[in-house]
Amino acid sequence: MHPAAPMPLLPVDWDQPWLNPWRESGQRVAQAVAAGAPLHDALNGELAAPLRFVSQSALPPGEAYESYIFNKAQCPTREGLHDFFNGLCWMRFPQTKTRLNQLQAAEIAAAGVTALRGPVRDALTVFDENAALLSAPQPLWDALIARDWQRLFIDLRPLWPQARLVLFGHALLEKLVCPRKPITAHVYRAQEAIDSIANLDAWLAADLSADKLAAKPFTPLPVLGVPGWWAENENFSFYDDSLVFRPRR
Repeated sequence: MHPAAPMPLLPVDWDQPWLNPWRESGQRVAQAVAAGAPLHDALNGELAAPLRFVSQSALPPGEAYESYIFNKAQCPTREGLHDFFNGLCWMRFPQTKTRLNQLQAAEIAAAGVTALRGPVRDALTVFDENAALLSAPQPLWDALIARDWQRLFIDLRPLWPQARLVLFGHALLEKLVCPRKPITAHVYRAQEAIDSIANLDAWLAADLSADKLAAKPFTPLPVLGVPGWWAENENFSFYDDSLVFRPRR
């Protein structure tokens, strides 16, 4: 099998508030790809991850992706935005990504690879692909859990400057390159104030466990509803869309 040929990445608007924190490494990697480097080589050029990125063709047929990463400290990488953001996440959250991989590998070692992943692997995949971390005052968190969107985004809007939402999932980041109102994150509560990404990464890696994830400790948040993230939500009719801002069942 021949390695995938380098291909240009879709343009990324790093000025968007959800992508701006990823700008520094993201622009350098994207520029290297634009100059002709395969994505895995461009990611390795950052030298900031606890593993090496390799071509997807390095993954042996039949071997589980997560097990390969765990055993080889190498991450098989396809061309395109999905694995581009996965690589950036390994650089930005190295301890958490390592912890997720350890938990995945342990589940695979215990149960093998089956058609049904089971609750722990399902939750690990959801977290890895679509999680966001929220540190917020208790009234905001209560309204989010209740899916009381009117209270969360309108009545309590003055509290949002005290909150911080940090995106983690690489599929979530990929989707937000072309933002659409229905894009929804699985939010995990950051119990401590987010004072730095390094401290958040260390706390999160220590906090995650198989048992906790199996309980699916997530709540949905349509991220473009966050005040200050999307100009359209300054008109409060934005939140009247019941197909996006759904009531709690």
